[in-house]
Amino acid sequence: MTTSQTSAPSTAAAGRTAAARPLRVFLALDAAVTAVNGLIYLVAAGPVGDLLDLSPGLLRGIGVFLTVYGGLVALLASRPVPSATATKVVIEANLLWAVASVVAVLFGWFDPNTVGTVWIPLQAAVVAGFAFLQINSLRALGR
Repeated sequence: MTTSQTSAPSTAAAGRTAAARPLRVFLALDAAVTAVNGLIYLVAAGPVGDLLDLSPGLLRGIGVFLTVYGGLVALLASRPVPSATATKVVIEANLLWAVASVVAVLFGWFDPNTVGTVWIPLQAAVVAGFAFLQINSLRALGR
């Protein structure tokens, strides 16, 4: 076997890993923003609840979910080439979160004050933005 024949698979794998870099970056950013937001909700549920006029208990529950979710997304981002299926689950969860956040404001489910009413759609826009970036990166990866 020649050297070019033996290095072909590793070259292809390296190329695939390089092509996955944008997806990994967007997953990692998503994970960091999500986990930090979750930790803030956990650690400062009282003050944040006062700021947004939302229940500290609600914020702690959301904080637990976001912290765990952020950790799982970080784990996915750490893979050289993230699983397409797992990435699609993250994208769908992000889109669901964004839609549910907007619906919650429109239907007044949690009755936040003005700051909360502005914050909820803003964070939904960030989450939807991550989903959009992840979708485009996954498509560019050729899956």
